Amino acid sequence: MRLLSPLAAVTLAVAATVAPPTVSLADEDGVSFWIPGLYGSLAAAPQVPGWAVAVVNLYNPVAASGNVAAAREITINRFSGAVSVNLNVNLRATPDLVLVNPTYVFATPVLGGQLAVSMAGAYGRSIADLDGTLTLTGPNGGTITRQGAIDDARDGFSDLYPTATLRWNNGVNNWMVYGTGDIPVGTYDSSNLANLGIGHGAADAGVGYTYFDEKTGHEFSAVTGLTYNLVNPSTGYQNGIDWHLDWGASQFLTKTFQVGAVGYFYDQLTPDSGCLPALCPFESRTVGIGPQVGVIFPGKSVQTYVNLKGYWDIATQDRASGASVWLTLSFSPSPPSHESETSPMAAKALSHQ
Repeated sequence: MRLLSPLAAVTLAVAATVAPPTVSLADEDGVSFWIPGLYGSLAAAPQVPGWAVAVVNLYNPVAASGNVAAAREITINRFSGAVSVNLNVNLRATPDLVLVNPTYVFATPVLGGQLAVSMAGAYGRSIADLDGTLTLTGPNGGTITRQGAIDDARDGFSDLYPTATLRWNNGVNNWMVYGTGDIPVGTYDSSNLANLGIGHGAADAGVGYTYFDEKTGHEFSAVTGLTYNLVNPSTGYQNGIDWHLDWGASQFLTKTFQVGAVGYFYDQLTPDSGCLPALCPFESRTVGIGPQVGVIFPGKSVQTYVNLKGYWDIATQDRASGASVWLTLSFSPSPPSHESETSPMAAKALSHQ
């Protein structure tokens, strides 16, 4: 759901940004295009040319109260105008998504680097409920009170997320630039409490770095970028500009077994526009951290990678928070025979996990 510590991640040749289903208005109702945690270890490492695919199951139960819950209540009930808000409202969302991200990695260098393109999308179930009391007082003293509970659930498809990356390698140092966006074709209705799309387009671009020493097994990666959001035509709402940084650190205990930590920082740099004056400015931010473990299964023609990672949100403002679990299964071409099939750099070639 999009109000969670939203979509993103993956491994091997998965360079698309994905967003969880929406339920919640900074970053409209606390929902952002970028999913914190989308990128992880070996984000900028080179990949094996050819077709690859990653399948990611994202489970992200979250909760919110205060302005985030009130904003969603106001949106689905079409409250508007110059009002003051007295609220005791709680919002809960439990999205369960399966993301599929096919990627093609070009063998011919572009600007001296390795070009990859992908198109990701997800299918899943969005469940949300809102309960409590919301009282809005207008400029003339009149009040509107909503009390009780609202439940909503639906199955559907997410938006589509095209991505292009360009990577360069020099020994233990690896660099990457990327561009991605949101094509708003997913299941979405501004009057629904639970959605799987975000209702508006977005563009995101950034840079990444990976340090990886195959001899010691030490690895560290960081990817940072900015998101520009288009206006939601259904609500007239426009999210502000977001900054995000995802990181991953790991140690290969063997050539095929990896353990480590992951984390993210997410901060909205400019306020939203189009929201209720009593609730604005919305400016979302959050920090997350958690563990990860990964296993590589080499093969003659196809290599398989399994990664499990989790995050806990801390220091969250104006967005729902909770925990998320990402289970990734990736398939990509095996490295050339002259490279060690059990070399982490060759066998993983992950774009993010």
